[in-house]
Amino acid sequence: MKERIEVMFTAEEITKRLEEIAQEVYEEFGDEQVEMVCVLKGGVVTLVELAKKMKMPVTMNFMDVSSYGDGTESSGHIKILRDLDEDITGKNVLLVEDIIDSGRTLSKLRTLLIQRNPKKLKLCTLLDKPDRRVTEVPVDYVGFTIPDAFVVGYGLDYAQKYRNLDYVGVVHFEEE
Repeated sequence: MKERIEVMFTAEEITKRLEEIAQEVYEEFGDEQVEMVCVLKGGVVTLVELAKKMKMPVTMNFMDVSSYGDGTESSGHIKILRDLDEDITGKNVLLVEDIIDSGRTLSKLRTLLIQRNPKKLKLCTLLDKPDRRVTEVPVDYVGFTIPDAFVVGYGLDYAQKYRNLDYVGVVHFEEE
C-alpha cells in the first residue's frame, strides 16, 4: 500500500487558529501562570506552537500515552508510558492533545489529572473528530472539528511517519 496525503488544513490556517486559542486561554487565565501538559508524541508540535503564542507565563510538562500502536484506530487500551515530572496540585493546567477521536485517552487522562488537585484543568486539542466519539469528554479549546478521516501531519502520524508535516492532511491508501 502507498499513502497519498491530501491537505486538510494549511500551515497558515493552523497558525491563525492557534493564535485565536492562545487569546481564548489568556481570557480564561489572564496573567496567571499555566502549566501546559503535552500528550506525547503527537501533541508536542501543537504545544510548542501554542506556547509561543501565549501571553502569560507558561511551564511545560509531558506525558507519554499509548493507545494506537501502528494502527489507524485507538485500541481502547490506554497505557501511560511516561508520567508527569512535577506535581500539579494547585496549578492551572492546560492539557494539550493533537486529536480527540474516541475520547478514551483524554477521558482517562482528565480523570487522572483531576485526582491530582490542579487549581483548574482545561483541555485543548488541535483536532476534534466527534463522529468517532465513544467516551464523552469536555474540551475547552478546539482547533478544528473534522470528519471521520485518518489524518497526519503537525505531530500526527501513521506508523511514526508524517509527524513533521507543517499542515494536517488526510491519508488516502492506494494500491501500488
